Amino acid sequence: MDESTWQHKVDLAAAVRLADRFGLSEGISNHFTYALDRTGERFLLHAFGLHWSEVKGSDILTVDGQGTAIEGDGEVERSAFVIHSRVHQACPRARCVMHTHMPYATALSLLEDTALEPVEQNALRFYDDVAYDSGYAGLALAEDEGERLAAEIGDKRVLFMSNHGVLVVGETIAEAFNDLYYLERACQVQVLALSTGRPFKTVGANQAAATAASFHEPPVSEEPAKHFAALKRLLDREDSSYAD
Repeated sequence: MDESTWQHKVDLAAAVRLADRFGLSEGISNHFTYALDRTGERFLLHAFGLHWSEVKGSDILTVDGQGTAIEGDGEVERSAFVIHSRVHQACPRARCVMHTHMPYATALSLLEDTALEPVEQNALRFYDDVAYDSGYAGLALAEDEGERLAAEIGDKRVLFMSNHGVLVVGETIAEAFNDLYYLERACQVQVLALSTGRPFKTVGANQAAATAASFHEPPVSEEPAKHFAALKRLLDREDSSYAD
């Protein structure tokens, strides 16, 4: 294994542990992956059956386009392969794919009107970059379900999966995790605002678009890498075994 691949495994393990720390995980379910090249034919995935709080770099498998673990020991969970393989292959910006049932985002996916409203600063990070699944289709065990979800997310970086959860994609593990973290924060405050029963204070489309663009310009665009590095330092101080 080359040094770059090992570092990606360690970073993916760190992301899994951090997701558990922030309440974004659900038991041993859900999955994070990272494609080793742009074709998406080989990707990294944590072995099924581990609690997210115990995942280490050595628990990260290399999976091929047929769903076989070609490096590492452990089980490839079927829905992880079905969803992630198709999204990696169909969506060029989906180098990293993170799927969770995190509570506040999932709560919005249950509503008739699922939209993440552009009325709060974190929500504006995702302005015009969110797709919405047209309908729940059960457990993702058939490959055509992965193809359907890949078509639904298209060129966006977030997919609200109807009655299910969310899918977040990014060019790097740091970018995808940063988006996952702030997406849940945005959904949390939206659910709190909805609970008041009062109308939203709207943000104009021009201001929303300008704010969203600001997140992709220096120095704000450096946030994902710096945030992820800071979070890994937190793990290092408390339990660095994710890097084993």
